Amino acid sequence: MATKLFVGNLSFDTTEDDLRELFQKSGQVVSCEIVLDKFSGRSRGFGFVQMASQDEATKAIADCHGYRLAGRPLTVNEARPREERPRGDFGGGRGRRF
Repeated sequence: MATKLFVGNLSFDTTEDDLRELFQKSGQVVSCEIVLDKFSGRSRGFGFVQMASQDEATKAIADCHGYRLAGRPLTVNEARPREERPRGDFGGGRGRRF
């Protein structure tokens, strides 16, 4: 079963091809994604790589955590499910008096 890895501290210039090339040294890469800011379209400095097996994911963590890519040491660990955050009421202040 595929295992998803979190990859942090990416340079804003790092591409998905750069990540794929690095992680393929540790095993079969199923998918690779750099998370982009929805407004600017620029990298948010982190992404996800999905490895084909748990063993390959473990090897990728050992090989790539701390590896310097584009001059920055990578943070690599197994991805955790996203925590649900309550949507805050940012309201416009209608009806409020201070």
